[in-house]
Amino acid sequence: MENFTLQRGSVPLLISLPHDGSFIPDDMAARMQPAARRSPDTDWHVGRLYEPLARQLGASVLKPKASRYVIDLNRPADGHALYPGQRETGLVSTIGFDGEAIYLDGCEPDGAEVQQRVNEFWQPYHQALSQEVARLHDRHGRVVLWEGHSIRSRVPMLFDGRLPDFNLGTAAGASCTASLQSELQQRLDAQSRFSFAVNGRFKGGYITRHYGNPVAGVQAVQLELAQVNYMDEQSFAYDTEKAARVQELIARLLEATLA
Repeated sequence: MENFTLQRGSVPLLISLPHDGSFIPDDMAARMQPAARRSPDTDWHVGRLYEPLARQLGASVLKPKASRYVIDLNRPADGHALYPGQRETGLVSTIGFDGEAIYLDGCEPDGAEVQQRVNEFWQPYHQALSQEVARLHDRHGRVVLWEGHSIRSRVPMLFDGRLPDFNLGTAAGASCTASLQSELQQRLDAQSRFSFAVNGRFKGGYITRHYGNPVAGVQAVQLELAQVNYMDEQSFAYDTEKAARVQELIARLLEATLA
């Protein structure tokens, strides 16, 4: 059984949703704290937000089935920190965004288990991602890799106060062209419903930084959404009415990548 799903599109746009999955295998869940078994730090419902837009545009969508608590697909496989000097979760994290332990005492995965998870979950996802980027680039001569993420609007361990609604990351301008970043920012500037930041707390994770190579015709952009705008952050329930407004703006941003 594949640990991810890939819907292949026809336009030079691949939407990657590496934290969309919430599945935790029973043998792993049995070693976790009860609260962690719900996979609370999932990027809840990002597939539901993006997939209708992808179908309309003809974009590809790649998403995993497993939770980021199994392995974080947006971290380097060697476990190096993305934000040196700042507290963060890791490749196979032992703490959640609340700073609390994920595992029961003495049940944390060892190095051999971490490598097994890399082999079983991380490598297949990144192989599929690389192959789809190459396929679209070969067909069109260019491709945009769009990283779709979301997070609770307040996570004291990671940032102070409330997160802006839309958080665009381009590795400080290194993962896409200046013209694409400018066009995306103009579309955010043109609306007043949602607050936003560009290369603020979230500048783009491993995937954005690793795959973005605008000189070679591969541009990568990360969008981190504050979940409060489309769901209930306590129950994880999806809010269809609120989500529709979020989708409208996401659609305008995605259209900019194809313009």
